[in-house]
Amino acid sequence: MNTPNNPSNPSNPSNPSNQQNAKSPGGLSTLAGRLDQSQPYALGLFRIVVGLLFACHGAASLFGVLGGAMGGGTIPAGTWPGWYAAVIQLGAGGLVLFGLGTRSAAFLAAGSMAYAYFKVHQPESLFPLQNGGETAALFCWAFVLLVFTGPGALALDGLFRGRVGAGATARRTSEEHEEQATPVTA
Repeated sequence: MNTPNNPSNPSNPSNPSNQQNAKSPGGLSTLAGRLDQSQPYALGLFRIVVGLLFACHGAASLFGVLGGAMGGGTIPAGTWPGWYAAVIQLGAGGLVLFGLGTRSAAFLAAGSMAYAYFKVHQPESLFPLQNGGETAALFCWAFVLLVFTGPGALALDGLFRGRVGAGATARRTSEEHEEQATPVTA
């Protein structure tokens, strides 16, 4: 008999299997759960694409590849601010691409793009669509996002963090087990 108070009743909210099915925010049975599980990989792919595009801008300006700077050619070495911006684009873009020092590189890149927007584009007009600063604004905010979220999956930082962190985690776990096994007397 399926009465509301019967624990084996499938419609009973106190049934543990119902609580798991209804509340499984990270469960694989829901679309949201599957998306949450793949979030680090989506973030890693986002980081890779943004880093690659940013590094390509720097390479184009410094080496004249991919169409060169401003429709062809290169920026003369040491020219302020274009050459320095290109060096930051290539260096920080490469670091973000590979996930090495992602937060620091993204912070530097975001600052570079904020400078580009406010010094180069914003004096022409307030809005990016009017002043040609869409790319600078989008790169700036994409890098700000990476500063706060970190590199996601597929980052080389994870390899180094995994080696160092694994030993520290194992040590911490064994210390916690020892503390739990030791009775406390007062």
